[in-house]
Amino acid sequence: MIDMIQIAHIESLFPSKFGVPRQAGLVDAPARVVFEPQFRVPEAVRGLDEFDYVWLIWQFHLAERQEWSPTVRPPRLGGNRRVGVFASRSPFRPNALGLSSVRLVKVGTDASLGPVLYVEGADLVDGTPIFDIKPYVPYADSHPDARGGFAPAPPEARLVVEDPEGVTAGMDPRKREALFAALALDPRPSYQNDPRRIYTMPFADQEICFRVDAGRLIVVKKV
Repeated sequence: MIDMIQIAHIESLFPSKFGVPRQAGLVDAPARVVFEPQFRVPEAVRGLDEFDYVWLIWQFHLAERQEWSPTVRPPRLGGNRRVGVFASRSPFRPNALGLSSVRLVKVGTDASLGPVLYVEGADLVDGTPIFDIKPYVPYADSHPDARGGFAPAPPEARLVVEDPEGVTAGMDPRKREALFAALALDPRPSYQNDPRRIYTMPFADQEICFRVDAGRLIVVKKV
């Protein structure tokens, strides 16, 4: 039995599970990895800035269950077809561990936090515990000709995002771009398709309200 120690956590734009990209790399949302106090040692990240990507090994801390199921319903299959849990990336696993490859923008230094990793493309909820960080090695980790099972290619944007009321007009342009990319992937559960329903998605320090009608996602003001 291995005792797992949290070495870091992520600070991301997604405060809740709703709206988080369903895989890493789908949305270039900025985030940063902050080390826990005992791991704020500059020597521990020496040489990491020579890599473009890193692997994050983390915990599905909002999806832990006492029991596990041998089959799950992946959203990519519309939530209707079951596959084996080990043939999926479902959070509902015997060990609630996630694995994500994210782009390393830079290795920075904070006066109070020590070394900080600035990354893009993370599919982690804000505050997610991180257990390990490893460099992405292209010759060993990339297999472009490999079969992808029921997910052979990245999902395409399903929705056209519109903001007719200018709700997001004052948002930082980089954050706004990440928000629209996440919304275009359709954060709703596959079984919900009510054009009258108003959904609320926490993002950064705001709550984004929207409805979906005929392939158009329309941002609306909070009532």
